[in-house]
Amino acid sequence: MAEHELVIRNGTVVDGTGSPSHVADVAISRGVVTEVGVVSSSGRREIDAEGHLVTPGFVDIHTHYDGQATWDTQLAPSSWHGVTTVVMGNCGVGFAPVLEHNRERLIQLMEGVEDIPGTALHEGLAWDWSSFPEYLDALERRPRDIDLGTQLPHGALRLHVMGERGATQQPATPDDIAHMAALAREAVEAGALGFSTSRTLNHRTSLGEPTPTLRAEADELVGIARALGDAGKGVLQVVTDFTERDAELDLFERMAAESGRPISVSIAQGAASGDDWRVELDRFADATSRGVTMRGQVGARAVGIMLGLEATLHPFMYSDPYLAIADRPLAERVALMGDPDMRRAIIGAARVDDTALGSRSIHRARFIFQLGDPPNYEPHPSTSAAAEAQRRGVDPLEVLYDWTIADGGHALLYQPILNWHGQSLDAVGEMLRHPAAVPGLSDGGAHVGTICDVSFPTTLLQWWGRDRPEGRIPVEALIAKQCRMTAETVGLGDRGVLAPGYRADVNIIDFEGLRLHAPEMRYDLPAGGRRMIQRASGYRNTFVAGVEVMADGESTGATPGRLVRGAR
Repeated sequence: MAEHELVIRNGTVVDGTGSPSHVADVAISRGVVTEVGVVSSSGRREIDAEGHLVTPGFVDIHTHYDGQATWDTQLAPSSWHGVTTVVMGNCGVGFAPVLEHNRERLIQLMEGVEDIPGTALHEGLAWDWSSFPEYLDALERRPRDIDLGTQLPHGALRLHVMGERGATQQPATPDDIAHMAALAREAVEAGALGFSTSRTLNHRTSLGEPTPTLRAEADELVGIARALGDAGKGVLQVVTDFTERDAELDLFERMAAESGRPISVSIAQGAASGDDWRVELDRFADATSRGVTMRGQVGARAVGIMLGLEATLHPFMYSDPYLAIADRPLAERVALMGDPDMRRAIIGAARVDDTALGSRSIHRARFIFQLGDPPNYEPHPSTSAAAEAQRRGVDPLEVLYDWTIADGGHALLYQPILNWHGQSLDAVGEMLRHPAAVPGLSDGGAHVGTICDVSFPTTLLQWWGRDRPEGRIPVEALIAKQCRMTAETVGLGDRGVLAPGYRADVNIIDFEGLRLHAPEMRYDLPAGGRRMIQRASGYRNTFVAGVEVMADGESTGATPGRLVRGAR
């Protein structure tokens, strides 16, 4: 009889520890790795992985599947990119705890902050929970393809405890703080992986109101963090503008130090400044060396936006002649836009709306590029819309118009914003190498009409491990960052490494054949809501707890994924 349920033979094992890769077999039984090396006994199923990488499953610690996870059994697109564990509840937004009269506010917050259609949330959310433990129970009732962990969102917590005072950023009283702290402790003891908050002006509700947590004071944040410390469980996660950098760094270190809980903070290179991120990551490394664990979540490429007729933003969205046809079907719009008179009218009336978040970006032709297929996420400045207009001797809006209606109106234009100072990804490479940095910020499940950064793990491996002409990073280091370090950041010590006793979350990857495809719009959310999705080639097999969930880019239909309650 076969001794193992599965044996993967002759693959190049990249085990997640950072050790040199080596050819070996991997044996799996009962959802865990049982042997790595020369496996002499047989498996009920055997796979020849010669010429392929065999890696741990990827752990994505920054997603927003808070709504989708309640109605969908497949956490795609993440599961299409080698990800076997996702963590949501980031940036202080989510759907629990909640009182019935606050449900609409939480939908408006998620819709505004994470660009998830409110109609889809209204249709898809069952609201069969009130408390955070009840929300966990609801998540646990649904099987899914990959594992899922979640954090307690500060926005929902503040609104639940403080009502209108919380929504309007008023200071929390000592009683408010004590109540929030008690609920935070209840959440992590029930299985929340941690607590998250937002301090950025970019996060607004669909009505344009700032996130409830924007001006939360130190006593409130430290008080909640201490509750996690009292429970001895959970991590802390923050997104911020760093408008008062030194004071905020002091605050974040205080939260971690006084609670004894690790903290991670979103880090990016600013659009107007090239070096602030170094100060932040160096501060985190210094604090960690003193026993206060602090890490920066960094992206695998620029943080930017997609522009297109199917997207949330495009260069002519405020032109009155375009607005007159905006509700027409896409093919009809494109046909009308091809008329010379309509073209002149739309371009002549093109404008921006300074009151709308993100709209000022739609005419920044110097920084707008054709994305292409395969997508190019590090385009040369000479290929921008402004450069092309100069070559053609026309207004940049003429070029943007041509690009926008290309491919029957399905074309997507790319505008890198953060991590793009100097118009290259050199800073991203430095961030990824920094000892205090961990891959994150993919925002899987969110910004579905504006970005598609859920493919960050594939970019990490393909671009930084293989294709970038200069500054490539060893595959062993990349896998260690995306697997073991991400798992450790959120307290999941049972995964991210291929070694006996670890969870059998495994990828078999055709490294030379690894390719990203262009993002595309799909209309498959509840109520026909749209979302931008992106596929990849090269992931031959993905296993979750030893069960194959993806084979050659297609779902097997298996649902071994479960809710992860608390640290492992």
